[in-house]
Amino acid sequence: MSQPLFNPFKDLIFDEHFCFLSGALTNENITVFPQWLMDHFKLGDERIEMMDKAKTYNYSDLKLPCTSEVKIAFEALDVKVQAAYKNGFEGMASLDEELLFQWSGRMVYGLLYYEMTYERDRLLKRGEEFELSSALKERFGHFHLMLQSLIEPITFVGKKPWTIAVFPLKYSADIFSYRDDAINLMLQFGVNGFGFIACLQDNGVIGEKQKEILDKMEGHVLHPVQFEELYARFHYSDYILQYKPNYKVESRDTGITIEVDTDGKEPIFGFWDENIFAQLLSNYWQVYGIEREDILKFQKPPLSFLENPFNENFINPETIALPF
Repeated sequence: MSQPLFNPFKDLIFDEHFCFLSGALTNENITVFPQWLMDHFKLGDERIEMMDKAKTYNYSDLKLPCTSEVKIAFEALDVKVQAAYKNGFEGMASLDEELLFQWSGRMVYGLLYYEMTYERDRLLKRGEEFELSSALKERFGHFHLMLQSLIEPITFVGKKPWTIAVFPLKYSADIFSYRDDAINLMLQFGVNGFGFIACLQDNGVIGEKQKEILDKMEGHVLHPVQFEELYARFHYSDYILQYKPNYKVESRDTGITIEVDTDGKEPIFGFWDENIFAQLLSNYWQVYGIEREDILKFQKPPLSFLENPFNENFINPETIALPF
């Protein structure tokens, strides 16, 4: 490919007249969250918070500028995911991970886009310049490049740049659970039938760290309280991960290849602090009335609904008496 692809993070271009994915001029847009998903769960008028908790939007008001080409590509992707969704866990688990990356990446990038524009406008009102560190520009730029695989001839070689875990999950009908960390490019998505967790730029490192518990879960339908604990483990693992993902990006006449470059360096995780983890987990378990003090008790192992703390056996979801 002779021309480099659009990278909005190079010059911080977030404008309603430039397609968020291709950079082409446009007057069209697409919703951040798939329309069929918002219609199914009646999310349109629900509110979603920005990172600083000071700003909220209606789900239906979150829109990204895009060209017809990009809109058609995402609509075609939505058709595939919606068909899989109707078949529950089996359907979603059968999808190629790259499709799930693109589908979930649209939502995470959309929220990241709004975080960028919100912060830019906030600083402009104060007469300050909007800037990003070079590390964030590089990280977000790589994520955006990978998302362009939906419309450009981009191939992932070898190890995938993400961790995506799909598993059976039991919720009451019509409950939709969504949580994201747009800055760290993560999301949690759960409904009746399945859940999935995506770390969209970890090079599979967090999935490897959590492999033992993921293996223990096989064959079980998770209780929601286990789902929340699992995401907390992924989220905290990302927090203590001391590792900079590197990529070999090569442009050829036939397209772009992206390969994970380990550079001979092993990923390092910092100290797992049970106090910090318990505080994070209690935020996710608030709906059950479980507080940090219930998770950490003097001379007792930390509370877990995933593993028995005495023998590390997986806890059968059917033995959990909490509502779902």
